[in-house]
Amino acid sequence: MSKSEFESLSYVDAGVDVGAAELTVKAYSEIAMKTMRPEVLSGVGPFAGLFNLPTGFQEPVLVASADGVGTKILIATALDRFDSVGADLVNHCVNDILTVGARPLFFMDYLATADLSQEQRIKIVSGIGNACAEQNVALLGGETADMPDMYRSGDFDLAGFIVGIVDRAKIIDGKKIGIGDVLVALPSGGLQTNGYSLVRKIWSLGKDLGFDHDQEILQKEIPSLNGSLGDALLATHRSFLSDFEPYLEQIHGIAHITGGGIGGNLSRLFEHDGSSYMSAWIDRESWEIPNIFKVIQDTGAIEDSEMFGAFNMGIGIIVVVNEAVARKIVSEVEGSWVVGEIKKAESWHKTVEGLPK
Repeated sequence: MSKSEFESLSYVDAGVDVGAAELTVKAYSEIAMKTMRPEVLSGVGPFAGLFNLPTGFQEPVLVASADGVGTKILIATALDRFDSVGADLVNHCVNDILTVGARPLFFMDYLATADLSQEQRIKIVSGIGNACAEQNVALLGGETADMPDMYRSGDFDLAGFIVGIVDRAKIIDGKKIGIGDVLVALPSGGLQTNGYSLVRKIWSLGKDLGFDHDQEILQKEIPSLNGSLGDALLATHRSFLSDFEPYLEQIHGIAHITGGGIGGNLSRLFEHDGSSYMSAWIDRESWEIPNIFKVIQDTGAIEDSEMFGAFNMGIGIIVVVNEAVARKIVSEVEGSWVVGEIKKAESWHKTVEGLPK
């Protein structure tokens, strides 16, 4: 006989506590209120968020993007640190729409879990809210889904959705990139949000060995990192909006260095028409690879080509500008440097040169 033949069942029995969730939504609303912009026409709570288009644009174009944090979540869970992944998510999405010259307007999140505590949920959304407030992005709403049986106990997933705006005439689409342009880079914040499945494979993290094993590995101090492996792996994914916003109208192309590494993301800037081949030439000697990548490579015995294909190797973003603008950016933006240039390519498929093969 089933349980229902003896006693009444409730939603809580099935793993979903609506009452507790309502209290958490109230906390979410308080977080979101700190991110409000004048264009927001509704608070957190209604079925849909309302946002009025800002004025001052000749031909406004909305720009949207969605992303997640990936298996970096498992590192955060093992260390019981839930606020940083929210900032990772927002900053990643802000950078993605920055690549076309867009400034962010509002953000929405999706948090799915089995039995993550209400306190942990609030910490995650608090990280999202803080990152939004820092960049004048309205946290317009979101969804927290309790999905027992879909996720294991303690598991969760996190996704974000961002909408920004740019004048049509000011869209950065790579069409202005020309031979002789200069590549200017800014350093990444560690791995950002890519490459964690390979990292976990190297140290057997998030496997059946359990949390005790994971915590022992992640909390181990590594001299070359000036801290623990876990600290280095949870370094926050940087936002580059404030660094490059003053120069957007002078930038010819932007590559956010995420999955696929430097080569995989720079190559996305080129659309050859069959007559004018260009290639991004990277000066591999122009920067020192951060120690976290050296630790990963040495521990996993990974080839150079694989490292550059899986990780950002210390470069968070690359912009393509003319030489004069490059000099200006390098003199004014802390940490920036010239990492390469645009040259004529031998053939259409050689869009990035100078990296390990």
